Amino acid sequence: MVSFVQPWALLLLAPVAAVVVGYVWRQYRKRVNAVQFSNVDLLKTLAPKGMGSKRHITAGALLLCLATLAITTARPAMAMKVPLERATIVLAIDVSLSMEADDVEPSRIAAAKEAAIGFAREVPAAYNLGLVSFAKSANVLVSPGKDRQQVTGAIDQLTLDEATATGEAVFTALDAIRAVPPDGTDGTPPARILLLSDGYRTSGGPVEDAAAAAAEADVPVSTIAFGTDDGTVDIGGMQQRVPVDREALAQLAEATGGYFAEAASARELKQVYDNLGSSIGHREETREVTAWAAAAALLFGLSAAGLSLLWGSRLP
Repeated sequence: MVSFVQPWALLLLAPVAAVVVGYVWRQYRKRVNAVQFSNVDLLKTLAPKGMGSKRHITAGALLLCLATLAITTARPAMAMKVPLERATIVLAIDVSLSMEADDVEPSRIAAAKEAAIGFAREVPAAYNLGLVSFAKSANVLVSPGKDRQQVTGAIDQLTLDEATATGEAVFTALDAIRAVPPDGTDGTPPARILLLSDGYRTSGGPVEDAAAAAAEADVPVSTIAFGTDDGTVDIGGMQQRVPVDREALAQLAEATGGYFAEAASARELKQVYDNLGSSIGHREETREVTAWAAAAALLFGLSAAGLSLLWGSRLP
């Protein structure tokens, strides 16, 4: 449907309409005057040969040019469906105290941050990217969207806390994915969860339940293990061993159709979105089509001039 940014400018159609009325009246008066000649053959001899009925075509093209120019000043706009990419990735980063271990240089959490920031910068700009952090609970820090700077800034500001709620991280990431606007498409968008952790769950619901929920939602969870079996952290003045739980992370990835890796780089994390695919939704936007209207006016004007030169060797 066509709307106008400056509808008052449509008043300029009034003088164009007056020209149309004047043209029609003028043609009528010429016909009336011509009938006064009783000798039609003599009329044909005296009247100069012109374009005949073709003159109405050139006049019509000229009038259309004027009308379209008047409409152009009103800045016409149309509602259009604009494609919107919905493919989504949610980063879930473990911020439990065990991630402070320095068995991965310079530390597990520092390595995870570096890899996550590099990954965020590599993800195609058309994809939605969100961020979840988890320790004793899981929280959406950045809802899935196109703003990469917001994601990298939030990653850089991550701080550590007690406990590890791995299952809650998956459930929270699934909720964030479901919250992506449908924008004209049905169902949830194609999505992946990328979980960076050292593995051991100490809080929240079972990882098995979270894996089942992700599998049912058709959202693969890829897991990246940061750490070694020799990791230790200082908790309450005592050194405690915090070995990485590769088995739990690998089982989560396998149960959901994701993949498992250790101490990954941004290049290795790229596998998460290599086969992600996309889902094109649509949202309706109103866009000006003034340029189209101006082009139509030019076309009508050129047609009037060209036909007039072709048929009458003069411009209208």
